[in-house]
Amino acid sequence: MALLGPDRRQPRSGRPVCEHVFVRWDNLSVDAEESRTLPGYREPATVRTFDAPEALDTRFYEIQAKSALNRVPKASRMPFRWTINPYRGCSHACVYCFARPTHTYLDFDAGRDFEKEIVVKVNVPEVARAELMKPSWKREHVALGTNTDPYQWVEGRYRLMPGIWEAMRDSRTPSSVLTKSPLLLRDVALMKEIHEVAGFAANLSIPTLDEKAWRASEPHTPHPRKRIEAVAELNRQGIPCGVLIAPLMPGINDSPEQVEEILELCGEAGAVSIGGICLHLRGEVRQIFMEWLASYRPDLVPRYERLYARGAYAPKAERDRIAALARPGRRSGPGLGGAAADSTRPDPGGGTDPVLTPEAKLRREAVQETLF
Repeated sequence: MALLGPDRRQPRSGRPVCEHVFVRWDNLSVDAEESRTLPGYREPATVRTFDAPEALDTRFYEIQAKSALNRVPKASRMPFRWTINPYRGCSHACVYCFARPTHTYLDFDAGRDFEKEIVVKVNVPEVARAELMKPSWKREHVALGTNTDPYQWVEGRYRLMPGIWEAMRDSRTPSSVLTKSPLLLRDVALMKEIHEVAGFAANLSIPTLDEKAWRASEPHTPHPRKRIEAVAELNRQGIPCGVLIAPLMPGINDSPEQVEEILELCGEAGAVSIGGICLHLRGEVRQIFMEWLASYRPDLVPRYERLYARGAYAPKAERDRIAALARPGRRSGPGLGGAAADSTRPDPGGGTDPVLTPEAKLRREAVQETLF
């Protein structure tokens, strides 16, 4: 059965089309197809392009994953030991994304290729279910969105996440997600089911509400105010949802006025936690970010060269300043407490845990912490 053109009546002429054995992709409009073998995979990937406006110049590499669960090294200081990443590469194109260097393992570059050459693990829901239903699985917390965003726009086409959440629910596995996209609201019913049997939490990344900074630094992400609306809806539905104001970039989105607006609006949205993390520039991300900065804010280049002269992280004093900006005690809202934090835990960039109300603290402990 050939995939039909936009009018659903006739196949496109002059374009290769193909049949896909997975029903969930029957609605995709294929513009072209080829194959390529990626490093680390024996079977060649089916490479597709789609004629959707948001997919211009982007290729999608459909691969068969051998495993879904990824063990997080203890040295990483993450508060969870397992992740699932249905996609590699991210069309959100955030200039600061810490995951960019991972694309070089596939013989892609960390710049344009990370944004335009997206790997799709088409069988990950089935593989995740098989792994999570094993008698040996101890139902440890699994975090999604720790590498690239599982709700980047193409998830609306491939729909991998519902199958993953169903596997979490059926295996009674506590889980969480971090994303920049309100697309996660599509799956809120499944999230509620997971929360009832095992525990679930969500976090939305909202670095800035400034239109210029947003469009320049994360050009293909959903609007930040739509993310705040998602925070409000998740909490209204009984899903504990917090916010990461991250990364905070000195001189770009770190003015007290900018951060206070996010704190106020997210407090009103019922955010159970808010944390801020200072920008860090590791590996290839440093060059990509500095080249972007030279075009966007050349006046800040000397400041960044001083701040990051010794490595990936800004000096501790700068990190502490950034973390203090996002302490919810400065603003109150339905989901935020105004007292001093009862405990802190260093994050990889040197920040601290956000303030939680006693109720929110209990809920987050029940599903384990997901903030980096």
